[in-house]
Amino acid sequence: MFRDILLPIDLGDESSWRAALLKAIAQARAFGARLHLITVVPDFGLSIVGSFFPEGYEEAALATASERLHAFSAEHVPDDLTVQHIVAHGTVYEEILAAQRRIDADLILMGSHRPALRDYLLGPNAARVVRHAPCSVLVVRG
Repeated sequence: MFRDILLPIDLGDESSWRAALLKAIAQARAFGARLHLITVVPDFGLSIVGSFFPEGYEEAALATASERLHAFSAEHVPDDLTVQHIVAHGTVYEEILAAQRRIDADLILMGSHRPALRDYLLGPNAARVVRHAPCSVLVVRG
C-alpha cells in the first residue's frame, strides 16, 4: 500500500519521534516501503537576525544536522530497511511538505505532542502538515 514513507525527526526532542519511529519501521517492513528521514534546520526568519551569527553558521549547522541524522539512523533504524536522509533548511512544516512532493511520498508519519494553548492559536507543525499534505498523514501521539 505504501512505497515511500516520510518521517520527520526532531533530533533535539526524543519524545517527538520515539513512538512515530516504531510505527514507521512497522509500516516500512509491512509494505516493503522506503523510509525517508527528514530533519529541518530552522532558518533565521528575519534577515537581520542572520547578521548576529558568524559567517558560515548555516552551512555548519546543516553539516552537523546531516551527521546527526545519519548517526540517528545507524542507531535507531534496522539495517533491513532502505533509508534516505534528508536535511532541509527553512520552516519545518513547509520543508516537510516540499520533501513529500520531491520524493512523492505516499505517507507522512509524524509524532505530535499534546497541544498547548499556543498551539490552538498558532497551529503546530503536525496540524499544518495534515491540512496541506496531498498524501495520507499518520500522526502518532508520543
